[in-house]
Amino acid sequence: MKYSRVLGTGSHLPSRLMTNADLEAIVETTADWIQERTGIEQRYLVADGETCCDLAEAAARRALDAAGIQASDLDLILVATTTPDQVFPSTACLLQQRLDVHGCPAFDLQAVCTGFVYAMSVADKFIRTGAAKYALVVGSETISRILDWTDRTTCVLFGDGAGAVVLGAADEPGIISTHLHADGAYKDLLQVPGGHGNGHPEAAFMEMKGNEVFRIAVTTLGRIVDETLDANGLDKSDIDWLIPHQANIRIIQATARKLDIPMERVVVTVGEHGNTSSASIPLAFDQAVRDGRIRRGEMLLMEAFGGGFTWGSVLIRY
Repeated sequence: MKYSRVLGTGSHLPSRLMTNADLEAIVETTADWIQERTGIEQRYLVADGETCCDLAEAAARRALDAAGIQASDLDLILVATTTPDQVFPSTACLLQQRLDVHGCPAFDLQAVCTGFVYAMSVADKFIRTGAAKYALVVGSETISRILDWTDRTTCVLFGDGAGAVVLGAADEPGIISTHLHADGAYKDLLQVPGGHGNGHPEAAFMEMKGNEVFRIAVTTLGRIVDETLDANGLDKSDIDWLIPHQANIRIIQATARKLDIPMERVVVTVGEHGNTSSASIPLAFDQAVRDGRIRRGEMLLMEAFGGGFTWGSVLIRY
């Protein structure tokens, strides 16, 4: 039986830095309030003319270099994004053209902040069934373009960026299991109500009922932790690293308490990057791999919660 294994990681951040102090000048808030309530100190934003595909390409090339394979070796390209550059073609097809890859399937996947987890699960299935030997999975976002910069409840939380992983076929599990869920009954709590499909593109900005989202996220992420451990007959102590979606430091801390894992074993980048939606887990993963914290053979738990609502996890022996 074939399994999928992480061969390499990569990430990229745009060059424009926005601090909490910068936000004080454009919206009614304070730097201290943002820091205390969310853990965020700064975030990076795309410049005019900089695209989701630009970020994805830079992250993808770094992941390919780390994996030691050529783009031409890829059998699958998946881009998880909430902010594609065009209605169509997909950002994955735009990335495929940039990488000079021809013929393999390439498509976008939209599950908002859980998008990378969903995409990892899909790529894992391609490899396990023999449909692919090498897969590129990217989370890339230009979330700043769907923010209402007069809405202090949302604009202080998010940033732009991209992260990527190259998966390859292996004889032993790298990805041990994935667990995906959604419930559209909560769609009104976190959404972008406008867009081309409903005839109201002028309303295409994020809306969030933060307190309700927070409560449901903490409960739901606790359940996905239990589900993942139970499905694999593992104890909490078997997890070496938690790599959570970087939404809010308080949600991350609550999930760590659920696992009885010290914060020193949690990869936290929310302070540096803000919430980068589908890019947040691969950005954090790449940072911890490159700075030497995460090492081969360790057990990693990735988990995320996002609009939809969607939620899920990936358990990996790195």
